[in-house]
Amino acid sequence: MHKGSLLWSALLVVAAVLFAGQTIAQLSLAISVAPEFAGLQNIILMDSILPRSAMAILCGAALGFSGLLLQRVLRNPIAEPSTLGISAGAQLAMAIAMLYFPTLMDGGREAVAFTGGLIAVVLILSLTWQRGLEPVSVVLAGMMVSLTATAASAALILANGEYMFSLFIWGGGSLTQQSWEPVFGIVWKLLLAGSASIILLRPLSILGLDDASAKNLGVALHATRFLVVGLAVWLATSVTAEVGIIGFVGLAAPALARLTGARSQQQMLLATPIIGAVLLWLADGFVQLAAGSGGERIPTGAATALLGGPLLLWLLPRLRMFEWPSLSAKPAPSPRAQKPWWTITGLLALVIFSIWIALVLGRGPSGWTIASGELFGDLLQWRWPRTAIAVTVGAMLAAAGQIMQRVTANPLASPEILGVGTGAGVGIAVPLLLLTAPSQFTLLAGAMTGSITVLAFMLAMSVRSGFGPERLLLSGIAMGALCSAILTAIIATGSPQAFVLLGWVSGSSTERLPEEVWMALIALLVLVLPLILTTRWLDMLPLGRPIGVETGLPIRVSRGILIVLSACLTAVASLFVGPLSFVGLIAPHLARLIGLHRPQMGLVGSMLIGGVLMILSDWLARMVAFPYQLPLGLFASLISGPYLVWLLSKGART
Repeated sequence: MHKGSLLWSALLVVAAVLFAGQTIAQLSLAISVAPEFAGLQNIILMDSILPRSAMAILCGAALGFSGLLLQRVLRNPIAEPSTLGISAGAQLAMAIAMLYFPTLMDGGREAVAFTGGLIAVVLILSLTWQRGLEPVSVVLAGMMVSLTATAASAALILANGEYMFSLFIWGGGSLTQQSWEPVFGIVWKLLLAGSASIILLRPLSILGLDDASAKNLGVALHATRFLVVGLAVWLATSVTAEVGIIGFVGLAAPALARLTGARSQQQMLLATPIIGAVLLWLADGFVQLAAGSGGERIPTGAATALLGGPLLLWLLPRLRMFEWPSLSAKPAPSPRAQKPWWTITGLLALVIFSIWIALVLGRGPSGWTIASGELFGDLLQWRWPRTAIAVTVGAMLAAAGQIMQRVTANPLASPEILGVGTGAGVGIAVPLLLLTAPSQFTLLAGAMTGSITVLAFMLAMSVRSGFGPERLLLSGIAMGALCSAILTAIIATGSPQAFVLLGWVSGSSTERLPEEVWMALIALLVLVLPLILTTRWLDMLPLGRPIGVETGLPIRVSRGILIVLSACLTAVASLFVGPLSFVGLIAPHLARLIGLHRPQMGLVGSMLIGGVLMILSDWLARMVAFPYQLPLGLFASLISGPYLVWLLSKGART
């Protein structure tokens, strides 16, 4: 027998033995309890423990199968429900239905989730179709759609006066069960999907070839592709509707199946669901083991993400998926400002006008008002700190994005995409967990440490593994997922520190103190002024290492200093508005679109544009859902996310 066949056959035996062993152990526990508690123990065993184990196995198999179908039809080895935004789309659709169409959730929850997931994946495919479904573009579009959908879900909950904590618990993915009904629901869906895959076995094999070869072999390419994608979305959203978001099982199962030696389509179709089932079953077992007598604290979905981030980082050097045009290709020419200082002056005037609007125009109990006189004085003490924070933070994120795009020569690099913002969150969590009442400066030090560590690790990994722009972005997605999983696990504990982190993740800018404004302004000056001396570095680094060496540029020193400055700018900004903002990515793009290409002018223009974007986001966050206030970071991502998806569909060549 083929070695690979032996390995995946052994996996089937191991899974059966593990499940049988767990069942026997739980039955023994039920028999050994005192007679007066035997009835209750049997109820817990039959209606909670065993259904949960079965649900873990079935959901793992379904997600692994869904990931395999998506990877096959898109020819993308890192496609799966989470990376393509399917789970987040289902979550958003369910949030909308719960708030505005609650009757749809009574018996139609799976249909709602399927609709949301299908809309998300259709949006991603339509926006990347012109690039031939390039793997990097598809995954980046999926990440942006996922973040935007997640932000929209949280914004809907907050706008309707609900507390956000339950959203994180559900979004973390919990396998807790109270009956066998959900298990039977997943069983028949998995059987139907398996039967459909047998019918589609030949088309699935052919879809692994290029489009021209598939058409020559008589496959209705587009119809088959959409049918398989729909099947994968149906499986993934069914799991999401029942247990919440469980990420990376759909990524890990096919990858591990290939490592066990499965090569043919039949072997992959059998091995992948088995491995997915074992992975999720083991992850849930560790979650229950860690819970102890105090109850479950870490959602199973967060635990799988903790494993999935490192797995993706490990897979990246081993993936061969970049036959499409590179993101590092020469950008298309764009107009240059003939008088850049006039452009800068215009942007400065726009910043001043935006500040004036934010301070005087607003909604109140009696409708829209332009504050003046005594009313203006009363409102100023509340409005000016958060407006000042918004413009300062926007400038810092834009500067950080400008630096990252120059250092990496990557038009899609930014603090959000490279995981630096969420790294700051992990840095903030450390003093929160270790100290009773950490000061703002202690939290800032933690945020800086987390940001610098993540960015340094990312770039060191890039240099060591010879990563191009594409793999650097994907490793950033993996690092961001890992850091987000850590934060989700801490938030799910429900401790006082969890509530502080929850406020940070939501990016709220309410109740800002003047002391915080001064701290942010001082940090901006301290970190941005040295950049004036580095404009030559920013001009030469995108040209590549050989040219930099020939011109006498200290490559390592310049990169190191710029990395530290960029990470510190991100850390300070993230401390105030959280990780959900794409301002660091789009501000440099907008600066180039209006003709500011030189490093010095581009940096200043990006900072001014970033300030305007954040002022606008903060003002809309206060006004749109009045009297409720949406977090600044969430609203910034809602504004920027759709633009980024459009930008990606154009090839990110601005």
